[in-house]
Order: sequence, then C-alpha cells, then structure tokens
Amino acid sequence: MKRYYIIAVLLLLATACKKETGNTEAPAEAPKPEGLYFRTETYSKKTSLPCKGGCTSVSIELPVAENIPIVADSINKKIFNTVRGIVYFGEKPSDGKSYEEVMASFIGAYDKMKKDFPNDPMLPWEARINGETAYRSESIVNILIKSYMFTGGAHGYGAERSLLFDATTGRSLTNEDIFTDIKGVTAFAEKKFREKFKVPAGKNINATGFMFEGDKFALPQNIFFTKEGLLLYYNPYEIASYAEQQKELLLPYDEVGIYLKVK
Repeated sequence: MKRYYIIAVLLLLATACKKETGNTEAPAEAPKPEGLYFRTETYSKKTSLPCKGGCTSVSIELPVAENIPIVADSINKKIFNTVRGIVYFGEKPSDGKSYEEVMASFIGAYDKMKKDFPNDPMLPWEARINGETAYRSESIVNILIKSYMFTGGAHGYGAERSLLFDATTGRSLTNEDIFTDIKGVTAFAEKKFREKFKVPAGKNINATGFMFEGDKFALPQNIFFTKEGLLLYYNPYEIASYAEQQKELLLPYDEVGIYLKVK
C-alpha cells in the first residue's frame, strides 16, 4: 500500500513539472500574411520653441504596404508624395525624402517666421494626416487620406483624398483606367447630381450657387470605391464655398456598373 502511495505522489509531481515547463515556452510566432498587406505607421513632431496652450505640431498616421516589394514600393511612394504635397508652407512642397524631413520642413517654416517676427502674435500651426485602406478587392486598392492644415487665418482646411491603385501592380489608376466611357458616366453623374442637389434640368449647373469651372459639370478630383457604390467626393472650395463644405454623391453599382472597368 505504501508503495502505491509513493508512485501516486511521483506521478503528481511529474504532471506538475510538465505544466510548469509548458508555461515557460515562448508563444508561437504568428504566421506572416500572404500577398500584399498593410500595417499602420505613425510619425509626429512639435516645435522646440516655447509655447503656451498649444504648440505647432505635425501628426501623421498612414497605411504602409508590404510583402510584395514592387507593388508595395509603388503604393508607398504615391502615398508619400501625396502627403508631401499637403504638409508644407510656402510656394511649393518640401524636397524632403522622408516623412521626418517633411515634418521638419513644416516645423522649420513656423520657427523661422516666429523668430523673424517675435512681436507678432501667432497661433500655433497644425498639420494632421490620417490614412486608411478604405476599400480593397482583387483588382483595386483604395487608400483614403484625410488631412487638416492650419497655418494661420480664420480657419484651417480639411480635405479627403482618394488614391486608387491596381491591386496586382501597384500602379496608380486614372479615370481612363476606371471608366469605359468617361463622357457617358459624366452625363449620368450630372443627372444624379442635379436630382440630389435640386438643380433644374436645362438650367446652368451653377444656377443654384455651385461653382463648377466654365459653368460645366465635372467629375470630382476624388472618387472612392465603397461597398455600396461609387462615391463622388467634392472637397470644400472645389465646387462650392467653404461654408457649404464638401459635397458627396453616391452612385450605386447597379446603376453605374455599366460604366466601370473594375470594381
């Protein structure tokens, strides 16, 4: 009987050792995703000058493509060039080759102005960029970049930009790549635009206060692919005053699909 008791104790000790050993094992490494994927990267910078109640700053959060070098490099380069064309002060964008250099250029412009005019009251500047993968299919990657810029004045300026890419090559897509018939889809979009914003048929497209160039309807600079359909997005100042803000028009796929090469 005593021998059975000793054996039982030894078995319990062996089981406890196995459990303890199992707890010390390193967790299995997560498998790397196959194909093109995106991770989020953030950057930020503030002025080194003394400031009260808020400092001039830049914050950037963006998707970064990885895993297929040729495709990823093309997408990442386009995203960077877009951001560089937003975050700057002066007559032309910075020549920076990295996000750090772009931020430093923006902060440097503020610091220089502050030092050149030390007695002038200056509100802190702000540059804010947020990007995300808004839509993705086998043929398209649609990156949304939201931006807000303030460099003095009555108010800042917020905007949304759509970057469209061929999912297999990373090449930027134009309207010619998206539509089978640009004239046809423009005419269709104008009809829907007039219906939504109550611009009478036969009247000038700007009759109710819009500001289309040359009094002629045009597709917006930014077109988004969504689950519901194609979103035409006009930023503030594009076709209306700042007070009117952005204008949006959703074209369902079952209506606009005949004009699409990809979706």
